[in-house]
Amino acid sequence: MELREILEKTRAMGGSDIFIIPGSPVMAKVNGCLKPVAEERALPADTERLIRQTYELARERDMRLLMENGDDDFSFSLERMCRFRCNAYQQRGTLAASYRVVAFGLPDPDAVHIPPLVMELAEKRNGMILVTGPAGSGKSTTLACMVDRINATRAGHIITIEDPIEYLHQHRMSLVSQREVPNDAPTFARALRAALRQAPDVIMLGEMRDHETMQTAITAAETGHLLLSSLHTIGAAKTIDRIVDAFPANQQGQVRIQLSMVLRAVISQRLVPAREGGQVPVFEVMTVNSAIQNMIRDGKTHQIDNVIYSGMADRTMLSMDNELLRLFKEGRITKENALLYAINPDALRKRLPM
Repeated sequence: MELREILEKTRAMGGSDIFIIPGSPVMAKVNGCLKPVAEERALPADTERLIRQTYELARERDMRLLMENGDDDFSFSLERMCRFRCNAYQQRGTLAASYRVVAFGLPDPDAVHIPPLVMELAEKRNGMILVTGPAGSGKSTTLACMVDRINATRAGHIITIEDPIEYLHQHRMSLVSQREVPNDAPTFARALRAALRQAPDVIMLGEMRDHETMQTAITAAETGHLLLSSLHTIGAAKTIDRIVDAFPANQQGQVRIQLSMVLRAVISQRLVPAREGGQVPVFEVMTVNSAIQNMIRDGKTHQIDNVIYSGMADRTMLSMDNELLRLFKEGRITKENALLYAINPDALRKRLPM
């Protein structure tokens, strides 16, 4: 099969991801399950041919980046179909690739089950909002929806820094500049430092990957900008600890103080297998109040889960375990999956009906 045929067939199947790996048929992930797109196993020569076709579709992308670095991350479009995010890589001396299907146009927050509480956070004017979760949990979609809400409701300059660019934003009430690493800037940290000189009102940083980027992001939030970003962590407490632990020990106290002042919210999300097939998104939302500020500053992040539970009463927060319990009671997920994806499975087990 040719690459275009594979992409078109996966799209028709409703697939979210494609895997081209030597020794296996080309596979697509459909509703969380792997299904073959082609019958025959792909040989190393087949995968190399398909990946070369990928670079031809990407046009401006140079395949030497893959050969020199061992992996490469980029995006490309098929006319009148959709966009694809590709990560091509070397494995055991051969070439392989995975693709994420990204629809043209921005998703409807209601259609992808993003809670209203999350979208309301887009009304913040300054500080840092983090969207966290494992790879493939929908963080980029949530960030894109928040940026679109800002773009549609107020005037300003929005700068996105991504690797690669997934969703394309049009100028609406705001102006939107979209920069891609490494095509438009060599690193996230450099693009972020440059963004501070480009008169932004909102900065969307695709991912905070290292100490330097985290430090610059905190500085951007301190100087009055609204900064949105993501991390591969699960839960608000682990997210804060992950940022603090990225700094040398002698700087961690100062970083805790800075975080307590600039952090506005942490959104954690996961995709849980649904009882009837497919996947259900589950969210945790921690909005920072004075109690959480004190816990961040004093290094007592282990107490944050208790504050999230108490904040559910006035609907300023969402607990992931409580959302799992709700989905189980509604018959949308199984008891086993509720416990598997819980932050505190022992506590949730006591609350689940027998």
